[in-house]
Amino acid sequence: MSLDAPHDHIGFTLNGDSVTVATSPTARLSEVLRESAGAKDVKIGCNAGDCGACTVLLDGAPVCACMIAAGQAQGAVIETQVGLVADDPHAARLAQSFQRHQAAQCGICTPGMMVSAVALLRSGAPLSSEAVEDALGGVLCRCTGYRKIIDAVLDASGTAPLATGGVGAPIARLDGWPKVSGTERFGDDVAPEGALLARPIRAPYHRAAFRFGDLDAFRDAHGLEVILTAADIPGENRFGVIPGFEDQPMLAEGETRFKGEAVACVVGTPEAIAAMPAFPVTWEELPSIITPKGADKAALLHADRAENVMCRGYVARGDAGAALASAPHIVSGDFSTGFIEHGYIEPEAASAVRVGDRLEIRCCTQAPFMNRDGIAGLMGLAPDQVRILPTAVGGGFGSKLDLTAQPFVALAAWITGKPVRIAFTRTESLMASTKRHPSEVHMEIAADDDGHILGARFDGVFNTGAYASWGPTVANRVPIHASGPYRTPNYEARSAGIHTNTAPAGAFRGFGVPQSAVAQEQLYDMMAEKLGIDRLEFRLRNALRNGEPTVTGQVFERGMAIDACLEALKPAWETALADCAAFNAEHSGVKRGVGVASGWYGCGNTSMSNPSTIHAGITAAGELFLHQGAVDIGQGSNTVITQIFAQALGVSVADVSLIGADTDITPDAGKTSASRQTYISGNAARLCGEALRAQILRLGNVSDTAVISFDNGLTLSDGDATVQVPLSGDGYALEAVESYDPPTTPLDENGQGDPYAVFGTAAQLCVAEVDLALGTTKLIRMVAAHDVGKAINPLLVEGQVEGGVAQGIGLALMEEFLPGRTENLHDYLIPTIGDVPPIDTLIIESGDAHGPYGAKGLGEHCLIPTAPAVLNAIAHATGARIHHLPATPARLRAAIKAL
Repeated sequence: MSLDAPHDHIGFTLNGDSVTVATSPTARLSEVLRESAGAKDVKIGCNAGDCGACTVLLDGAPVCACMIAAGQAQGAVIETQVGLVADDPHAARLAQSFQRHQAAQCGICTPGMMVSAVALLRSGAPLSSEAVEDALGGVLCRCTGYRKIIDAVLDASGTAPLATGGVGAPIARLDGWPKVSGTERFGDDVAPEGALLARPIRAPYHRAAFRFGDLDAFRDAHGLEVILTAADIPGENRFGVIPGFEDQPMLAEGETRFKGEAVACVVGTPEAIAAMPAFPVTWEELPSIITPKGADKAALLHADRAENVMCRGYVARGDAGAALASAPHIVSGDFSTGFIEHGYIEPEAASAVRVGDRLEIRCCTQAPFMNRDGIAGLMGLAPDQVRILPTAVGGGFGSKLDLTAQPFVALAAWITGKPVRIAFTRTESLMASTKRHPSEVHMEIAADDDGHILGARFDGVFNTGAYASWGPTVANRVPIHASGPYRTPNYEARSAGIHTNTAPAGAFRGFGVPQSAVAQEQLYDMMAEKLGIDRLEFRLRNALRNGEPTVTGQVFERGMAIDACLEALKPAWETALADCAAFNAEHSGVKRGVGVASGWYGCGNTSMSNPSTIHAGITAAGELFLHQGAVDIGQGSNTVITQIFAQALGVSVADVSLIGADTDITPDAGKTSASRQTYISGNAARLCGEALRAQILRLGNVSDTAVISFDNGLTLSDGDATVQVPLSGDGYALEAVESYDPPTTPLDENGQGDPYAVFGTAAQLCVAEVDLALGTTKLIRMVAAHDVGKAINPLLVEGQVEGGVAQGIGLALMEEFLPGRTENLHDYLIPTIGDVPPIDTLIIESGDAHGPYGAKGLGEHCLIPTAPAVLNAIAHATGARIHHLPATPARLRAAIKAL
């Protein structure tokens, strides 16, 4: 970040201390607080007053600091999260309540939420859900779904102790206190003092040719340190995440393929960057294509990909064509979704330093080892010459798997030998980050007279943007999942990822499965209605059960529990049907409906090895350390993996000191994506704990039931006997390293095989209210039944479900990124605290043959059924079915009028 050149001195009281800073009176107060006063708990998410992350109390009133000029703070009293938690009893109790309720997930919005809540608590006004929603309405959260935050504020006067225990206990997040106390540090919070600033120069057109002016003269005239272009990259100027699809340049050469693609990067002091005039580059706009239609005839984005097809996916079982031709009942439809922005509140940020012949990079990332290897390739270095130190991550959801800010600071630090930092603006983040793939789906489903599915055919086209990113994963995962968790004996599914001149579409919570569920679950409703069968009963009649083959021929003898999820919804379903009927009998202009939808998701990579490794050790002083490299982006892996390890070792979670992700000192626990960490890294942690326990018991020559204690060194209690285990030496006296890789098989040419060792399943119910004249939708209630195998931490399960539901609501009702148009958080809308209704989470524990203590992953599953459940509720209320998302008031009103 940079400040205007100083013109004056501004004095104010910050958290009880008198502060005077040299700054321009027109500088943003948020930047002055962070850069000049050191208040890193003030977060910058948008610099436009849209996200509320920078909320502080100014003379007791909550304000967005990014919308306040520094001069307005002259003589004012400013309070931030750090000072409030330290000195204000309301805030101290609130922090404890946030921990009890796990109201802080990634933590980036927590300062704004807590500061706003303290103002409410100080007011003495009666507390209610509505009052909390009003007070916190200006702060956006992308992780929690807001419900845990509301609960925490309402409980802020409580003093209940935090839960304790191992597997199955709802203990507080082990990394939670820094989030609620304001001491957590995210990507831009750890930049070295005095670091140079890097700023990419980005294309203003969807496709363009370009040429530079005299860069050396420009650099010298404006006091810049260096101007980087593709010619300065010492390694290969391309990166990617899927082997064989590394196709994205760090800096474009000759031609850009999407609006926002970087062509150069200027590096200098913050003052020089702020004063820099227009960069000397000339653009020539070229013909472009931003949707798959016509892409087969457009100019190739990649010479080796004919008709701009990145790749295709295919799964076939039985004879779908014959089943559809002979079935007595068929429903079909075309459905589409647009680009969806991840919308994390923390924009991408990184800093780098060169240490001899090595690079050390601090960044917000979901995949430290993948980042390390990608940077090494760009820089022409060996992987061990690059160290990635992940910071706290202020939301990821898939997009922070890819390299974003890291290459710019890496190259700049390597060439200059000086520390370099970067933080994307919100506009940069929206322009350049990956998105959820837009989809165009045609699907047909056939059933017999009794409502049993006979066959299905699916054809999906996905806009993968200019570069591959995670597009191959989407193209291959969708055909496996597009049947939904239902018996489908005759099935054919095709998918294609198509290149266009848009930002790359990549990983986003579900990897294409939410898009296919929008089609498949609406068609299930249509079939049930056609046959006159209750919609929930229709799903139960076709639910895939243990011992029955999936569409890839895989058979699970344990853990396929969609029937249990649907059964769990029955009481709420029957109540909702009756309530909606009663409501609709009394109202004419507003109607209520209830919708249901199912979902499933295979945890981990598709038919590919994706191991995790965990390391633990005990020092001579009897200290226990867990080297856990799975990045926690708010989902709770730091807590869950420690609970699993402690359970396996047979000790308390409090005995474990956690060493977080760092490519130098933690082994590779794989990327945080595809709902894999609880299952895969959790299994590695279980094996590591068991191996270390076995070593300890052998050394003490005690039985398997002996109790391990670290109260006085390493002590074993075995019945009446107590054994002190001698420990000595430097480093670890005892240690264990264990890995786990899921058992899967490759798919054959028809997509048959065992792509995942574990599937999670879910079913959700939505009650929605629609204003027929306005086309507006108000959600009344969500009920979500999720099979997690075993809830390692039930409170974390609830938080993940609520957050996923909120993102699904956005997909259904309001979110659509339009390239070149929705490049801020007031044009691109994500759900606010008032958009997410009460959510009842029903935890199903079916157990699993492979998961640690029977646990499965959860992150992706949470939002897959949400959008179709909402759309089915709208259709039940109005008779109008939405085929193109989002179901905005204009689209819904048009659909109602067309009836």
